[in-house]
This record gives sequence, structure tokens and C-alpha cells, in this order.
Amino acid sequence: MKRFLLSLLFALAALAAAAQNIPALDQLKADPLKAFGNDYPYQDQNVGLTKAPKGYKAFYISLYARHGSRYYWNDQLYKDLDTLMTAAHDKHLLTAEGEAFYARFMDAKQELMTGISELTQLGWEQHQQIARTMYNRFPEVFKKGGNILAISSLTGRCVLSMSAFCQELVQCNPKLEIREQSSRFTLDAVVPNDSENPIKHKYPSPRPRYEKNRAAFKSTSTLRQDIIPRVFTSTDDLPRNASRIASSLISLYSSLPNIGHEGMMGNIITMQEIVDQWESSNLGSYSWVFPLQYGMIPILKDIITKADAAIDGTNDHVADLRFGHDSCIGPLTVLMGLNGADLDPEDPYEVKNVYQNWETCKASNFQLVFYRGKKASDEILVKCLLNGAEVSLPVETDCFPYYKWSALRAFYQARIASVPEQ
Repeated sequence: MKRFLLSLLFALAALAAAAQNIPALDQLKADPLKAFGNDYPYQDQNVGLTKAPKGYKAFYISLYARHGSRYYWNDQLYKDLDTLMTAAHDKHLLTAEGEAFYARFMDAKQELMTGISELTQLGWEQHQQIARTMYNRFPEVFKKGGNILAISSLTGRCVLSMSAFCQELVQCNPKLEIREQSSRFTLDAVVPNDSENPIKHKYPSPRPRYEKNRAAFKSTSTLRQDIIPRVFTSTDDLPRNASRIASSLISLYSSLPNIGHEGMMGNIITMQEIVDQWESSNLGSYSWVFPLQYGMIPILKDIITKADAAIDGTNDHVADLRFGHDSCIGPLTVLMGLNGADLDPEDPYEVKNVYQNWETCKASNFQLVFYRGKKASDEILVKCLLNGAEVSLPVETDCFPYYKWSALRAFYQARIASVPEQ
């Protein structure tokens, strides 16, 4: 009977793990907006969670979150489009659809240029939602109040995301004491590669293996060619080449849901076209985040150190919160192997099955939730939520999505030790 129950337990764990690994293209069919990749506005997955093993209760949470939805991160895109569209309008080189887009863009230009890189109302609300969901899912962590340390990048949109998150937690329970800090003193634990970080690191930058087979990947998307004649009758006398024009238009389109201007571009681009080019853009994202993974080792060290302190009681934090950027959380998912993001396939067509750039969306976040058993001798367990859903971690377990912290900690310590600074 015991052998049967053990076999059943493994089978259920495997089924649970499989349920969290729906093929990427099927996920796109269910939610085409995911094709926006790291411009995808955070959507609460509102999925059920696996009940903790008998006798176990959550007592501590470690979080890393990207800032919420924002305007475009620098002014170059808006400036390029202003110059381009004005020149095309003045030279009578716009189609009817292009003229309609030009008018809407010019109406919004002052707002866009003023808002460059800033958090939007949607971004604020995303972090409120994530905080309240976290509180409601794990009330045992917060119900008695307690101390929380929240640290942020020096960038305003990250500071405001942190503020939205922390304010919402205090709304949930005024007994919580939250120390918010955006400081060079804490950059190593949240954005270690920031130029303002007084601690300088130099880690190797590995390249993903698929790149040597990149030529084997054949994209079927023709959006970059098709978009030009929809907007312009000719580009010969315009101040940008066709490739750069297409890139600018696509970048603007994917950013619009974050700023409340979804209709600005009319029918110039369709969602299906964004879906069709997603796999190719996802490859580019993997080539971007993969080499940065080792540079995030200081964050992983901070996660381990603070978790150990919460476990052994040398600090009284019920949670440690970090607010940064996609350039950190994306590489962290690879370094930590969340849902197999560290598997580094050679086949470019397999990359989509280990890494999906929508997981680094606006307000993307992962939460490591720690559990104690009733006995002092019980193993500390941990599970990970990525954007609200339970995910696999790179060690064996017989109770997915729960893992022994001792095994996970040892794995991460070994991974850190295998990558000496240069």
C-alpha cells in the first residue's frame, strides 16, 4: 500500500508539473496579447494553488518584481516617429491610414514626450493587485503584522511600483512595518549592474547554444515588409530606412496597451501579425537575457542570505521585496532555472519551450514562499510563483510544487560557486 501511495504521489506531482507547462504556442492562442513579450501588461492568472503538505504553514516570502506598465523607456522612439511622420505628411507620402495615424500620434505627442519612462496608472494598479493577491493567498505570513524590507532601483518607475505595492500591503494590514529604500547601499541586491552600484562585478557572459544554429530558424512573418506600404506611398525621401521605420512602428504598437492608447495605429498592424512574429522575437529575447544571467548572482546571494536569516531568526522579516527591471528578472529566471529557463537548447525551435519573453512582462514577478512544519526537525519547504503561477525549480522533489530548501539552497550555492568573477 505504501508503495502504491508513493507511486500515486509521484504521478500526481508529474501531472501538476505538466499542467504548468502548457506549450507556448497554445498559450498564445489562449491569450494573443502575450505576443507583446516583455511589453505584455501584467495579467493576474488567478490560478488555484496547490495546498501545502499537512502541518506546513507559510512564514516568509522573498520577491523580485519588475516595475509596472510605463511609457516608452527613452525618448528616441517618439522623436524618431515625430520626425518621420511629420516629414512624410509634409511630403504627401502618407496613405489614408498613415494620415489617420499621424493625426492621432500628433494629438498624443505632448503626453508621450512628457511621460517618457514614467509609470502609468495601470502600472501602479498592477502592483496594488499583485500585493493584495499575495496577501490574500498567504495570510498566515502577514496576519500578525511584522517587519518587511522593500528595496528598489534608483529609477522613478521602480520606486513608485514599490510604493504602490507596499501601500497596498499596509492597507491589507496596518500592523505591517515596511521600510522602503531606494539607495546605492542596496543596489547590489536589486540591480547589481547599475553604474551607480559602488560594488563592481565582472562575470562571464555566456551565449545561448541555439545561436550557432540560428540560420536553421525560418520565420514566416512578413510584417516588416507589409507594414511600410500601409503607412507610406514611398519612403525614398524619408529620413529613415525601411528596416528602421518598420522597427519603430512595431515597437510603438507593442507599447500602446501600457499607456491606454491601443487604438492609435488603427489597422496598420493586426494582433495576428504580432503573434506570427512572436517566436522570432522570443529568440532575440533569449539572446539578450541569457548572457546577463551571471551578473544577477548578487541578487541570488541576497535571496539566500535573507532567507537563511528569516529561517534561523537572526532577522524578523516576514518578507523581503525587491523592485527592478526586466534586465534583471529576465536573466534571474534563467540563472534560477524557473520552469527550465536554464536548459539552453541547441535547436532554435526548442527555445520557446524553455523561455517565453512574456514572463518578463510589465510588473512580472516571482515569489519564493517558505513553509515550516510543526516539528523543529521538519524540513523547510519552498515553492516559487512566477507571475502568480506555480513553477518548477531545478531540483528533484516528490511533492511538487514544494521543494526542500536545503536541496534548492545547495543547488544554487553550487551554481554560484561554479561562476567565479573575472
